[in-house]
Amino acid sequence: MSKTILVCGHGPGISDAVARRFGAAGYAVAIVGRNAERLEKAALAMREAGLNARAFACDLGDAAAVTRLVAAVAESLPPIAILHWNAYAMGAPDLTVAPGALRGLFDVGVHGLLAALEAALPSLEATRGAVLVTGGGLGADDPKVNAMAVGWGAMGLAVVKATQHKLVGLLSAKLSDRGVYVGEVIVTGLVKGTAWDNGSATLAPETVAERFWALTEARSETTVYQG
Repeated sequence: MSKTILVCGHGPGISDAVARRFGAAGYAVAIVGRNAERLEKAALAMREAGLNARAFACDLGDAAAVTRLVAAVAESLPPIAILHWNAYAMGAPDLTVAPGALRGLFDVGVHGLLAALEAALPSLEATRGAVLVTGGGLGADDPKVNAMAVGWGAMGLAVVKATQHKLVGLLSAKLSDRGVYVGEVIVTGLVKGTAWDNGSATLAPETVAERFWALTEARSETTVYQG
């Protein structure tokens, strides 16, 4: 049976590599982001490489829009068997100044993920599929990491990534009996070709994509680290 990987938060780094890795293995690919023009170019490049790829523009911080997105993908592609959540938002650089700014970050990093999971869950159960989350090392409760998050103006993102890590563990415990695997790769290094690449990045996005593939195949570990 043909299956689809739904890649939410598509960009030129990890998510593109994940889409191509699963697409090369026979999955239909649905890539999602806010910039329709950029998405169409990316999907076209994948189709030129022989993949069955389609672009879907969506605000992943809008739960209702995410629900509609999943329905649109289900109508036009094979059943969703993999939900890859790579979306994140920046903001709330200083939590003591603008705590209200966290709301938008949680809408993308947590609420959007839960909306997508709720909408896709019947398909994920039917296919014994998987939920894959791109985690971030900024979520670690470590003095050096905390200082880094403050220095980078990424306090809000750090809080969301910490919450997301806990959510992955909870979802894994809840959904394993229903045949749905939940796992994350927590990225602890700078990824080449992304907005975080300041010229010193050493981590290839394809390396992270391969970790996601291995997680999905083994379905044994919930969290792995890649730096």
